[in-house]
Amino acid sequence: MTAPTVRVNLGPRSYDIVVTSGDLGGVGAFARQRVRGSLALVVADEHVQAHAATVATSLENAGFRTHTLALPSGEGQKCLSVAAQLYDQLAEMHADRQTLVVPVGGGVVGDLAGFAAATFNRGLPLLMAPTTLLAMVDSSVGGKVGINHPRAKNLIGAFHQPVGVWIDIATLTTLPPREYRSGLAEVVKYGVILDPDFFAYLEANADAILQREPEAVRHVVARCCRIKADVVENDEREETGLRAALNYGHTFAHAFETAAGYGAWLHGEAVAAGMICASRLAERRQLIPVELTQRQERLLKKFELPTKPEPWSIPDLVNTMRSDKKSVAGQLRFILPRRLGEVALFDDVPEHDVIAVLQSV
Repeated sequence: MTAPTVRVNLGPRSYDIVVTSGDLGGVGAFARQRVRGSLALVVADEHVQAHAATVATSLENAGFRTHTLALPSGEGQKCLSVAAQLYDQLAEMHADRQTLVVPVGGGVVGDLAGFAAATFNRGLPLLMAPTTLLAMVDSSVGGKVGINHPRAKNLIGAFHQPVGVWIDIATLTTLPPREYRSGLAEVVKYGVILDPDFFAYLEANADAILQREPEAVRHVVARCCRIKADVVENDEREETGLRAALNYGHTFAHAFETAAGYGAWLHGEAVAAGMICASRLAERRQLIPVELTQRQERLLKKFELPTKPEPWSIPDLVNTMRSDKKSVAGQLRFILPRRLGEVALFDDVPEHDVIAVLQSV
């Protein structure tokens, strides 16, 4: 199969997303076409060091002097102290402004290394090489990078578009089942917010997707990247409100992740439960019929994802939501569905409605 390429058109910040299979070693030539420098730092999750070694060798074959930094796995790595380790490594390498940073792994590594790339020397070229489904369809695309703060997830960050994204779906064969299912939550999200036909495809092909059949997976990844690229092209920095649609379920989800302790719930697990809470909130406001929530719930359960939070403190959850990046002066704002394929931002949601939803799940 020919590797599909998704173009993200952002003027001088435009870049390509290549979706290939069994060609992780092609990343070096891809990088050389886009970066003039001679240094590269590969930042990898410790669980994908074999993939990182393939990437490093490919970069070296393309003329880069490459250093590799392996980090422990987990959401706890997205913090200032670990970002400082990356700064130390870049300083020891004598990195200049053409030094390439290549995260290999999931969203944690991509967000962390991307944040370091955005802030070291006022910006280094970044090339994403995601190896988890969630990172492939979501966090590697769009230029949002950042780290967590004890008060809220992703509270410290920047917009820093990559020079390219190299996706090899063959790396998913080594991804643990729970991590793979976590990525499917973001996949479902795209169907709900912008593409009802894609949602129907997911319903019809759920078994093939769960079994990681290459043709189905490649279609899913390429379609999600195209949807996100369309959104980013029209609202790169979340200034018009369109990009906010990508946060469907995330106001609840980030609160769930914080309540559980970063890493106890995977991001996609929290998003799955968050989408159902957001959909029930839309029901409560009489925006949608109950059938739309039920349809989402059936598909998420088919993908073996949670559809409700644990019995965490509701006041603590609401307090965390007030610190969410979408809130304004502590006023809660939510992305809610109007119908399948269309969502909108609501800034007039009373807290008692949020509390009622959390009490009912």
